[in-house]
Amino acid sequence: FDYAVGAQLAGFDLMVQLTDEAPVIIIEGDEYLSSPIDRRPKFHLYQHHIGVISGISWDHINVFPTEEIYREQFEIFARQTPKAGVLIYDRDDEQTQLVAVPTSPDVTYVGYGPHENVIRNGRTFLITKKDEEVPIQVFGEHNLRNISAAKEVCKQLGIKGKDFYKAVATFKGAARRLELVREGATSVVYKDFAHAPSKLRATATAFKQQFPQRRLVACLELHTFSSLNPAFLPQYAHCFDAPDVAVVYFNPHVLEHKRLPPLAPEAVAAAFARPDLKVFTDSRALAEFLHAQQWADTNLLLMTSGTFDGLDLNELAAEVTA
Repeated sequence: FDYAVGAQLAGFDLMVQLTDEAPVIIIEGDEYLSSPIDRRPKFHLYQHHIGVISGISWDHINVFPTEEIYREQFEIFARQTPKAGVLIYDRDDEQTQLVAVPTSPDVTYVGYGPHENVIRNGRTFLITKKDEEVPIQVFGEHNLRNISAAKEVCKQLGIKGKDFYKAVATFKGAARRLELVREGATSVVYKDFAHAPSKLRATATAFKQQFPQRRLVACLELHTFSSLNPAFLPQYAHCFDAPDVAVVYFNPHVLEHKRLPPLAPEAVAAAFARPDLKVFTDSRALAEFLHAQQWADTNLLLMTSGTFDGLDLNELAAEVTA
């Protein structure tokens, strides 16, 4: 099969393969603009036969200024599903429910939820219809939902369940998505690309649920245009409630570079609706705060699409897991 995927996956040297012979191509959908001169979302050009909508959460405020305009792009994608096509969607996502309404008798609509599972000692096991347990290397409800979606796609392609479970047990996840940095006897350190509100909530909640007996310190860097935009910040309300200690970092110089107005730390704390939120604008102060923490039976989650302005993650991870 051919493929075009944005994230780096283990076992693939390149994340794009296009040939004339492959009977199937798998494309990671992208709602962002096709190019500066073609302002259609990329996934409007794919001409899919099987489409998957895993969730809709407003993002890219610089391109889609309202939630309604953003959702409309997914409505167009859903309507493009052809006769005899299949639209697979998260049946529990409120926004997805609005766009995946069965409107065509010639299209098969398949809703899904999180795959049945059990968590033991920080490890997730899928439970099959035969009550067999399949250990997997990823965790979190969002990943369990993605596994259900992938299983439905494979079913449509004629792949048997036993072959699916054999393959998914080897899947280590995408690079920079809940990626293990270092593990110790009583602590682990993960980093994640999450920065949008829905992904922040999903990642932080998943991490806390995976290790319920451990304290969780989670750090988020606001780095994108949307996340630093005062008009968008209220979308983060209560998205960072899961960690025991929640920290937000942003660099005021990034605001200047993106031509955004200054942002007060107090405004960030108010937007997240968490009174005990720690907000830092100096990476050295952030580092001092983290180094001062007691890390026994405590995990660290670092979430950013940037670098925390040069924070030495490996040194920090070694200290946390020592």
